[in-house]
Amino acid sequence: MSVQLTEQVLKDFLEAFNRHDLDAIMGYFAEDCVFYTPRGAAPRGDRYAGKAEVRAGLAKRFEGIPDVHYGSDRHWVCGDLGVSEWTLTGTSTSGQSIEVRGVDLLEFAAGKITRKDSYWKILDK
Repeated sequence: MSVQLTEQVLKDFLEAFNRHDLDAIMGYFAEDCVFYTPRGAAPRGDRYAGKAEVRAGLAKRFEGIPDVHYGSDRHWVCGDLGVSEWTLTGTSTSGQSIEVRGVDLLEFAAGKITRKDSYWKILDK
């Protein structure tokens, strides 16, 4: 069953992140999904392919920033493409306070996310 992509779907997806609910988050993803992280060894960031790898990659985010929260969000939809803009806040396991503006570029097929490409601003401190 296909779900129409709306701004509310993007808001609900982000709220699942704020609850740190991996089961709910993964319910939005297609089996053949891809997740590109904001950093990594490749110019596009680290790449996770398939639901098992994507879940493991997202779990790392919650492990590395246990109190991660996405706020001040805005969302746009154009056909099967979605954009979520947010401010990520939290504290890393090393005690570093984090506050960074970022976006997710999301591609959907048959109502499920096939690509999540995350970008964060680079902060000079």
